Amino acid sequence: MPNRVQSAFRAAAEAGVGLLAACNRLRLPITRNPFVVGVHEPMREELTLENLPVTGAIPAGLDGLYLKMGANPVRPATRGHDWFLGDGMVHGLAIEGGRALWYRNRWIGSCTAAAALGRPAASGPRRGGNDTVNTNVVEIGGRIFAVVEAGSFPVELSRTLEEQRYNPFDGTLAGSFTGHPHRDPLTGETHAVAYDGRVWDSVRHVVVAPTGQVARDVPIAVEHGPCIHDCAITARFMIVLDLPVTFSLRAVLAGYRFPFRWNPDHRARVGLLPRQGDGADILWCEVEPCFVFHTANAYDDADGRVILDVIAYETVFTSAAGGLDSPGRLERWRIDPATRRVERRVLDPAAQEFPRIDERLLGQRHRYLYTVSVPADGNTQLAGATQLYKHDLETGECHVHEFDAGRIPGEFVFVPARPGAGEDEGWLVGLVIDTARDTTDFAVLDARAFDAPPVAKVRLRHRIPPGFHGNWFPAYALGEMGKYGAFEGSAEVGS
Repeated sequence: MPNRVQSAFRAAAEAGVGLLAACNRLRLPITRNPFVVGVHEPMREELTLENLPVTGAIPAGLDGLYLKMGANPVRPATRGHDWFLGDGMVHGLAIEGGRALWYRNRWIGSCTAAAALGRPAASGPRRGGNDTVNTNVVEIGGRIFAVVEAGSFPVELSRTLEEQRYNPFDGTLAGSFTGHPHRDPLTGETHAVAYDGRVWDSVRHVVVAPTGQVARDVPIAVEHGPCIHDCAITARFMIVLDLPVTFSLRAVLAGYRFPFRWNPDHRARVGLLPRQGDGADILWCEVEPCFVFHTANAYDDADGRVILDVIAYETVFTSAAGGLDSPGRLERWRIDPATRRVERRVLDPAAQEFPRIDERLLGQRHRYLYTVSVPADGNTQLAGATQLYKHDLETGECHVHEFDAGRIPGEFVFVPARPGAGEDEGWLVGLVIDTARDTTDFAVLDARAFDAPPVAKVRLRHRIPPGFHGNWFPAYALGEMGKYGAFEGSAEVGS
């Protein structure tokens, strides 16, 4: 009975908060959100384009799917809207034998998006009232999943993007997941730090087995409801970034839909959780206040310390309306489990984001790291952010690829040239917006000739909004799912 009473009281309290928030939202200024105009203006239709034009030559063996996710609101944005919260849309490009076979974009079939589009929602079980999924597209257990943090179950996608369904890893995921899971290439396990905006006193280390089912779900005690966007792994540890962005009831009551703000009263710390440990085993290490959206990689060094490469921000979301305060910079953190100290060193002060490595080295020592430029002045239209960076962490060199004025690259992903290829022996692939023509190129760069022009470009005669994250899915890794086919080999999930 006490649990029922507690649940009823909580539901009533949340309803009251929601009503007050809705009233106060009407008092917010009527302005067009900067992330639904200009370069970020959402696409308004779903396209299927075949046999796309290619400039240059797509490298032999670069066969597979490039998939990317982002927020793409179906309806016009309303007061209190935030870039992170719009309806999800996945974009896909199929490459085979030097040809660009097709491009497709599809909304994720949440209940709200489907209702706005006048069609049935995707099947499968829901978690709570918010089933928006908009952050990343990843491979787990040989299947494709669209994922988001702090809310909905993942959505499993077919290779054609024509079929989708909500799938909590075949019924084994009990709570929220993350937009940034990390697969250990040595064990095949996928690791995540999951949080829930309604649960302020704990987060969870979730481990998904190579078969695609949850094998471990370990609670970790925290305070204030921290926002933990990303994590990292080493051979010994899961790394938990408990930093001063936390749930803000004040922001919610004021009518803002994104509920997290900078919290100077929340201590900044990095948690080292032994990979097979319980929450009580975590080693908390104090760090100077800052925030990290994205990690590049981490590994254990010969002296027993943990090396962690991140994009670090001095502060974020300090204003009542939220938003970034200043751009992030590339840093290396040396974390000493013995002394519980974190030493921060700036590797590159230039404004940049979306760090990626050769992910065959996740959790192991890496040499090369790739990032994309962002405007130093915080320009939301990304004006002037036309460069990619390649960091050689052994020599300290930074190579620059320039896409020229008006061409804005998004996150680029490293693809090995072949199985067994060396680090940096391969291709960098990603989308580049031509703001003058309102078009998009899928560009392929030779990682070892980083400064040179792209070896190939696939032209799309429309603009794909910058969005968030994507990945390359090699054909050989997804072969058991059928030739760009549907859910062959995956377990059924009930509605």
